[in-house]
Formats: sequence, structure tokens, C-alpha cells
Amino acid sequence: MKHDVVIIGAGLGGLACGYILSRAGLNVQVLERESQTGGCLQSYRRNGMTYDTGFHYVGGLDEGQSLHAVFRYLGLLDLPWHRLDDAFDRIRLEGQDFALVQGGYTAFADALADRFPSEREALHRYAALLGKVSAHQYDGLNPAFGQDDALTATTWMEQGAWPYLEENFRAPLLRQVLSGNAIRMELRRESLPLFTFAHCNAGYVESSWRLQGDGAQIAETLCRGIRAQGGEVTCRADVKELVEKDGRVAAAVCSDGRTYEANTFVSDVHPAVTCAWLKDSRVLKKVYRRRMASLENTFGLCTVSLRLKPKALPYFNWNQYIYSGSDVWTFYHQQHGGPVSGVLVSCRVPAPGDGGYTRQVDLLTPMTWDQCLPWAGTSVGRRGEDYLAMKEHVADECVALAEQCFPGLSGLVEERYVSTPLTYRDYTCTPQGSAYGVRKDYRNPLLTLLTPRMPVPNLLLTGQSLMLHGIHGVAMTALFTCAALLGKDWVWQHIVRK
Repeated sequence: MKHDVVIIGAGLGGLACGYILSRAGLNVQVLERESQTGGCLQSYRRNGMTYDTGFHYVGGLDEGQSLHAVFRYLGLLDLPWHRLDDAFDRIRLEGQDFALVQGGYTAFADALADRFPSEREALHRYAALLGKVSAHQYDGLNPAFGQDDALTATTWMEQGAWPYLEENFRAPLLRQVLSGNAIRMELRRESLPLFTFAHCNAGYVESSWRLQGDGAQIAETLCRGIRAQGGEVTCRADVKELVEKDGRVAAAVCSDGRTYEANTFVSDVHPAVTCAWLKDSRVLKKVYRRRMASLENTFGLCTVSLRLKPKALPYFNWNQYIYSGSDVWTFYHQQHGGPVSGVLVSCRVPAPGDGGYTRQVDLLTPMTWDQCLPWAGTSVGRRGEDYLAMKEHVADECVALAEQCFPGLSGLVEERYVSTPLTYRDYTCTPQGSAYGVRKDYRNPLLTLLTPRMPVPNLLLTGQSLMLHGIHGVAMTALFTCAALLGKDWVWQHIVRK
């Protein structure tokens, strides 16, 4: 059977594209190499309890906010979302506690201005920037805009986040506080674009939400929607080659010999991996292959998932960031060879019957690929005792740092599970276990900001390595991928402005 569209990879980007395209009436087949869908949204089960791999919270879901229309169209607003406290992110830095406040950009700026009164005007300018980033994120899909009208985001991609902070805020501590919840992106002074930094923060300032239950609910909802609309989602379908014929992709061939033909193919897999599938392409030039292969990847994460004793820790309705040093932009460099010096602490919303106590807490800290190199040639379950010892050492340090805000945490733990960038690499086919895909660089945005279109005309890209990462960024990128097939007018009318 020949499909309209074959989508390779069932992460959020692939599933969102599958849902949109199948709802538009196309015959869609999604292929996933693993036994479950979701990519970084998937969960795993241990001793009767499920644990998340990458999802912790999302922003902008209220009516009229930046992610509301997309999630409404995807059927995701009916999931059991739980709104976080007004002080949704709390930061321990230099022995002081700071709160980042949701509920609108003015409230966000005013709350920080109470701590930094001399910076009030600069904070409101920054808050206005966040509002503009949110308002302009879909300009490239607006059929009423010409090319010149839709360049706002590109202009912000050509500005650096750190130079902006340095130029606009006199207080060095405030620059760090404004960046203190950014373990959810890779902070690099020399490269991080202002648009990436601002977009990753803007939605959460509008409103911030957790799910009651695991993040796999998002993937499961999208899969049900695809199937209900006539599409198929197939797991254990490990694509190894894209066969080209007459300058177009004709089929995707899996490791077990199964072949899937389609008019259009969408890859939700890293661009370098996608290029490697085109083994005998006459269209894909060597210079393009070299460009994709040379792209640098962002760092990965070490995640320590804690199962707590019953009724041991009251649920806390915010995310806690803790730093032992004073520079949140460089701390992960210092961790290599030194103790863990920055950690995000997030907990699961209690299940009914837990009496307001959480049973699960996740600790996340950056981990560079250099730290994983001794085991780069290994696979899951075959990495050796040195690797297990390394994981336990890092986990101990994460728990010790978390105890600055949650004293006695180590004594509340029943079990713990530790994943590293190697885990992500092997389960999500992400080179170097990168947490946020290809590294964006404001000094060379044309090289690192990828579009959905590839040189092969019926092969499109989607996912976090293109424009933006995270739930919000990948959902937004999926719209641009679908617009390349359906037209931006269709996406604008049916999703963005419906």
C-alpha cells in the first residue's frame, strides 16, 4: 500500500505532524523504532510506578496564550493539567531565594522589581520583549504577511542572549536570576540566540502547568487521534534506508525488510541521521551532508528519578532550581571533573489517595558528551561497573545539592533510577544524547537554523533540531513542517487562527 505520508519517528514532532496531516485527510503512516511512542515524552515502569524521561512542565495553555490554539487542535487540552503556583520557578542562588512569577509579563517584571528596584524599567522592557516573541512566533505562517514582515524572529536569532542581558541589566545577580531556570536549555554566552532564550521563557510566564500522571499521556492521545482519523502508528519499525528514485524518496526500508512507500516523507529524527539513510542519493550533495554532519549538538542531561516513601514529602507545586555557585551560564563546565553544582528539582502531582504527598521527585543536571565518552561504544545494560559507579556518584551529588532546599531528602528515598545522555542516545536515536537538538548560534543563524525542507523535494524535517526545542518549540515547528505540505494558509486558518 502506498501512503500519502510516511513519518519516521514518533516523538512529539512526528506525532503532531501525523495528527495534523491525518486530520487534513491524508493517509498517514508513522514509524517508530522503539517499542513505545513519544521520544522524550515516553515513560518507563518500575515496580508498579511510571517515570517520565523528559517531560516536566509546559507553558502558555490558557485561552488566548501562545500554545492554546495548537494544543486545542491536537486534542491535548483535555488532559489532566495542573496549574503551578504563581511563583512557578524558584531559584536558590548565592544563598538567596528568588521567584519567577507567572500570570502575565507585567506581573513577572513587577515581582522581580521588588527585589531589584533600580532595574524596574529594564525588567519591563524585557517583559515586553517576551510578549513580542510570543506574539510573533507564528508570523511566518500568516498568509497576510510578506517575507519582509515575517523576519522578526530571524532578527532575534541574530542577537545573542548574553549580550542582551549584559547590555540591559546593570545588576550581575539579576542577569543570573533571569537565567536561573534555564537548565531547560543550553546556556552558552558565545552562541545562544536571544530568540531561543526568550521563547523558552515566554510561555511559562503566561501560565505554567504540570500533568497529573506521566508525560506519555501526550503521545498516547496523539496516537489515538491519528488512528481515529484513519492513520497508522507502527512501533518496532527501525528505518535503515530511504530509497531514492527519479530524484525523490520512494520508500523507507526497515531493518527487518519491511518497506513503506509514500508520496511524501517526514523525518522526526536528527538531520544527520536522516541524511545517512539516503545512501545512494543523487540529489543530496556532499556539501549538504557535510553541513548536517558538522552541526554541533547541545549537551545532554542526567536525570535522577526518586521513588519516595509514602507520606514522606508534601507535594510542592513549583520547580526548584538550586546552584552552589554564582554563574548559571558556566556551571555545567565546572561540573566536568567537579561536583554537581546545579540541579532542577521537580515532583509528580500526587495521585488520588496520596493525601497531598508526592511519591516521585526528579533531579536533573546537565551532562556533557565528554563525560560519557568512556562508554560511547556500549549499549543499554552492557556499560560495565565503572558506568554504574559514575551514575551513582552523580546521583548522590544531585541529592546532596537538592537537600539545600529539601533537608533530609536522601532519607525519604525508597528507590532511584538514573539516566544519562547515553540512555537518551540509545532510546531516541539522538546523536550524543543531546537534550535540545542542534546547537543554535546567533553568530551564524543561517547555518544552524534549519528549515523543514531538504534538497530532496518530497522529504521534510521536523523536531527540536530545526527551529526550537521543548514541548512548545517542537509543537510550533510541526506547524511549519505541515505548512510545507498543506500550505501556510491552511495551517493558519485551521489551527493558528481558528
